[in-house]
Amino acid sequence: MYSKDQISHEDYQKTADWLLSQTQHRPKIAIICGSGLGLLADVLQCQDSFKYSEIPGFPHSTVQGHAGRLVFGELKGKTCVCMQGRFHIYEGHSLSKVTFPVRVFKLLGVETLIVTNAAGYLADSYHCGDIMIIRDHINIPGLAGLNPLNGPNDEKFGPRFPSMSGAYDKDLRNLAFDICKNMGMSQFVQEGVYCMVGGPNFESIAEARLLHRLGADAVGMSTAPEVVVAKHCDMRVFGLSLITNKIARSYGDSSAVNHQSVLEMSEKRAAVLQELVTELVNHMDVNNNTAM
Repeated sequence: MYSKDQISHEDYQKTADWLLSQTQHRPKIAIICGSGLGLLADVLQCQDSFKYSEIPGFPHSTVQGHAGRLVFGELKGKTCVCMQGRFHIYEGHSLSKVTFPVRVFKLLGVETLIVTNAAGYLADSYHCGDIMIIRDHINIPGLAGLNPLNGPNDEKFGPRFPSMSGAYDKDLRNLAFDICKNMGMSQFVQEGVYCMVGGPNFESIAEARLLHRLGADAVGMSTAPEVVVAKHCDMRVFGLSLITNKIARSYGDSSAVNHQSVLEMSEKRAAVLQELVTELVNHMDVNNNTAM
């Protein structure tokens, strides 16, 4: 029995069947683009693109910097599907809707999910413009009971109690570090813990201090729910945070953040992030589900 906020397996299947009927692409890799990072989709070859409003069952993205398109195409000879814009709980979406595309991707045949986001930094060694390879996450809404897996479990997707240890694939993280070294960008690449908060407000000083003590290196308002569902569906996951702003931890710190400044930093680093993801996909062995 499903509540009004829950989505049946048949609903996911209807969306997947519609997409499969509209494109010849059969993606093995899905990429979710965060704020200002939608240019990643522009490098796909032989594109088929669909506005979210055209896709049965898809939510609509309302945030500036999120184009609201699903783009299929080829990247370095591998078939991918790319979300230009994601969904957030602060927009009023249920977590079932926020994570709806991930389960659709599973039904399309996707095996690897790449998630990107814009995030503020708490770690003392970080700077604006850094790229953080996500090693792990702290899901604050999830700890408070706001979990996309709440409700009846669909065994067709995964088990009732999935493990989140090792959620971010170690082999893909190591591959990304090697690529960054070869690209000569190791000096601004970090590895750390991403913390998701609900938003849409940015953090208070006291909240920032708390999150820093919990071990968070960077903070954003997305990503964790999609990763939880991807792991429930037995997908490999790789995550990147573009560090766009500092999060003040001192009452004497006059730093202030706004969404426009986040988008501006995203634009500055978009080309580098695009090249990194492109090379990561290039070195993936999708047939054996491993990094090459």
